Amino acid sequence: MKIKQIFISLLFAMVAMTSMSYATEHQDTTSVATEESSTKRVYEPKSLSELASSFWQTTGINALLDTHDGETTADPRGSAYETELNWFQSSLGRIIMILIVFLLFYLAIAKGFEPLLLIPIAFGGLLANIPLANMGGEHGMLGIIYNMGIANEFFPLLIFMGVGAMTDFGPLLANPKTALLGGAAQFGIFGSLVGAVMIGFDLQSASAISIIGGADGPTSIFIANRLAPEMLGAIAVAAYSYMALVPVIQPPIMKALTTKEERRIVMKTLRPVHRLEKLIFPILVLVLSILVLPESTPLIGAFAFGNFAKESGVIDRLSDTMQNALINVVTIFLGMGVGSKLAADKFLVLETMGIMIIGLLAFSAGTAAGVIMAKIMNKFSDEPINPLIGAAGVSAVPMSARVVSKVGSEAKPGNILLMHAMGPNVAGVIGSAVAAGVLLSIFK
Repeated sequence: MKIKQIFISLLFAMVAMTSMSYATEHQDTTSVATEESSTKRVYEPKSLSELASSFWQTTGINALLDTHDGETTADPRGSAYETELNWFQSSLGRIIMILIVFLLFYLAIAKGFEPLLLIPIAFGGLLANIPLANMGGEHGMLGIIYNMGIANEFFPLLIFMGVGAMTDFGPLLANPKTALLGGAAQFGIFGSLVGAVMIGFDLQSASAISIIGGADGPTSIFIANRLAPEMLGAIAVAAYSYMALVPVIQPPIMKALTTKEERRIVMKTLRPVHRLEKLIFPILVLVLSILVLPESTPLIGAFAFGNFAKESGVIDRLSDTMQNALINVVTIFLGMGVGSKLAADKFLVLETMGIMIIGLLAFSAGTAAGVIMAKIMNKFSDEPINPLIGAAGVSAVPMSARVVSKVGSEAKPGNILLMHAMGPNVAGVIGSAVAAGVLLSIFK
């Protein structure tokens, strides 16, 4: 009998607890529904003129004309970093940036100035200047791309991997002394470091800006993210802009520093390089980086892996993917992510203008230093050296080497300098990564 009473008591207790739980859940559901209904926007009938007025308020034309509409900047870090646009950024600044974007389109399509870089960057800039769309914000398309691979340095490493897979160290190994030209061209980096400090930037920010002098976009993003993340956008735009404009910037400097006779110099055919040399070299470079400058190993490691995969000859599928599909996809995203910083509120400011000017001077100084070093080497070398190849010491590979070859063939038709210029060009890639490692190690 007692067992029966206990069983009945437990049954009643379970029923009571179930009823209380259901009542609580029902109350919570009712309160949530009530809260949602209270926040839900209630439609209010509007006249035709009111509907037209509402539509006008959402147009880009109105956003450009109404400079006090309360529109905010777009920042991939989130709304906490967004501020209200001023009249210039909201209207005239956007128009100026759109005109600059169209100029970049013209240079890429009509003039053929590195369209693989300029078109994604310019189109990203066009999207970034669309009013009201917030494309560069945390949840906008450009903001997502930026956070996905630029803010965390992932895209630069993938680009270095692809560049390594496309690089042939043969010209450098066949003529090792051209590595001096790659080193000389890094003068632009350290020269601009001094200049940036002199005009008021602190040493850490100046170090991040100075890497633009190497004309190496991935390295610029990598070091800026470590040393001056607040300047990352401006530095990335400057670095990639000058990489794309190599055919415009370098030829006048090369011609100004050389005579026509020097530009006509024909260099001796390079010796054949054994496959084993090419296989050992990337590992040797990586080992030296590990021992001396571990800070540079993320970049050099990705570069060495791409090249080692190519030279091994046993993973052609992976090497082909790095050379083509991977680097093409990353270039699209990287270009559009960099282009997001072409928004008027980010680009048309004094700080960005200063960075662009310093970057231009640094890149020009690096080009000039490479040419001058090549002229000196030509004076003391038993074999003739065309001073033009010194301009390829900057790490804009292979753009700078192609420009050198073009200027050389203009001076003397049939004089092909491309392979000779690839030696200092490849050395410049390694040199800029080493320079980045030196700068990073200073602030460790």
